[in-house]
Amino acid sequence: MKNKFPSFLIGLVAGLAIAVLVILVVVPKSLFTVTESKYDFNETVTLLEESTKTQSWSLPHQYNLQATMTKHGFEVKPVKVFSICKPDLAKRILETDADRHIAAMMPCRIAIFEKSDGKTYIARINAGMLSKLLGSNAKSVMSEAGAGSEMILAPLFE
Repeated sequence: MKNKFPSFLIGLVAGLAIAVLVILVVVPKSLFTVTESKYDFNETVTLLEESTKTQSWSLPHQYNLQATMTKHGFEVKPVKVFSICKPDLAKRILETDADRHIAAMMPCRIAIFEKSDGKTYIARINAGMLSKLLGSNAKSVMSEAGAGSEMILAPLFE
């Protein structure tokens, strides 16, 4: 009987190489969702603020990165980052010791920015994909948060 070890070893190395390739190439591109807004930068910002309220989420913080960079002597195109929060979802993460570390990703962030093509884009973490890597409670909460964020953003694409 022939030794099957070389075939096994080749298969193992090929499998590991494919896994590493997927992790290095596919996953980083999947972590964020970037969508073009059909509105200009200022309209997109206003619509996001309105939609956040309509969906009963809060908007505890807004960061104007363009203004911040200008203060430091750098010029960049318009960029605003919004922290949005749904307190009942946040409570489900923050009340358990096993999930409290996820606070590092809270509240949900949405970035609105302008590119050199003059168009406005919206970026956010792909919470649905990320939720698959978490435990059951965190998975459920992140999935709901992702769906809620997409509902908030829907008017910007319709």
